[in-house]
Parts: sequence; structure tokens; C-alpha cells
Amino acid sequence: MITAERKPLEEIIECIRPYDRILLVGCNECVTVCAAGGRKEVGLLASALRMAFMKEGRTLEITELTLERQCDPEYVEELVTMIDAADAVLSMACGCGVQEVARRYKNKPVYPAVNTKFMGASVSQGVWAERCQGCGDCILGLTGGICPVARCSKRLLNGPCGGSTSGKCEISDDVECAWQLIWDRMKELGIQDRYEEVMVAKDWRTSRDGGPRKIVREDLA
Repeated sequence: MITAERKPLEEIIECIRPYDRILLVGCNECVTVCAAGGRKEVGLLASALRMAFMKEGRTLEITELTLERQCDPEYVEELVTMIDAADAVLSMACGCGVQEVARRYKNKPVYPAVNTKFMGASVSQGVWAERCQGCGDCILGLTGGICPVARCSKRLLNGPCGGSTSGKCEISDDVECAWQLIWDRMKELGIQDRYEEVMVAKDWRTSRDGGPRKIVREDLA
């Protein structure tokens, strides 16, 4: 899932300071799972903003709404009945959702209330870790289901590097060496002979390095 963290309250306040009427929109997908922008977080942020403006002697009118998804035009269309009553939109979705709202409602300023972080997975309660960088050419079938692109600090396709010590990455003892994890996984599966197979250089044109990407399904278009 896409993970995110709420921006500092002070930063959000500065973004919306010129306005009196705000449409605060949450998202019921990824940011809800990582407790950054769901219905509960919308309510908490709305209360914090009202109190902050009240301390300044101002009244901030906030309309709260949580869409099923903000990255989908079908759901963003639901804002059409209330968009005119707002001076600006404050989105608690990931960057994709913010951009879709801005694309649909071109005459309204749209501000992000969260910082989009990475595609990750839940490690434990309240902890998420990066697991995928969307490189566009998945090699998990060759590495035992562990991604060296996202989990190796150097994105090595043939590792480990000389900085790995006792299964830890040289950048921090808190970071596991991705290639140690790959080796351990291959050993568990009994396919450790694949470890010695040299992977060819990756075609990074399938990643963000090749510019903005698009998926076209002609059977659905």
C-alpha cells in the first residue's frame, strides 16, 4: 500500500491561512490503513485546525468528507455538490489523490495535508516499512520474494556489497542487509544455487527514470 504521514500542523495552517472555508477530504484506502488520512484523521485534523484558528480570533469553516478513493475520477466527482462552497480543498490522500482532485477542480486551490512516503507493508502495530519502488519490471521471482531494489540501500542486483556485516547494512545496525535476507529465503526454499546466477543490468527505463509512466489496457479502454 501507499504509506503517508500527516504534515506538521503548523505547515498545514500556513497553507490554508488565507481562506475562511475549507473542504477537508480524506481517503478510505491506503492512508486509512496507515492511520494518516481516513475518516478518524479527518475529524482530528478538523478539530485541531478549528482550535488553532479560534486562538487567533478567527472562525474557520470546515466541511469534512471521506471519499472511497481520491485517485479515482468516479469518486472525486462526489465533491461537485460542495466544491463551490469552499475557498480551498485540503486533501488527506496520497499525492495521486491530491493531483486528481486538482485536475478535476481546476478553479480551486488544493493542498496536501500528508506527506506521501513509499509503497510498503505493515511490520507491526503502527510501523510500516518500504517494500516496493514500482520499478516497472518485477524481479521478485528471482530473489525469493524479497526486493533488492527497494530494500538494498544501494539497489544492488547482485549482492551483498562489502559493507554488509553480520546480516546488517552498513548504513545502520537497524537495517537488515537485503541480500542476507534473500540468501536466507533461498536457503529455506532449497534454491540457494540460484544465488550464484548473475542478474543482467536492469533496464531502468521501466522505472521513474524513464519519465512519467502510464498503463493502457485496450480491453478496458
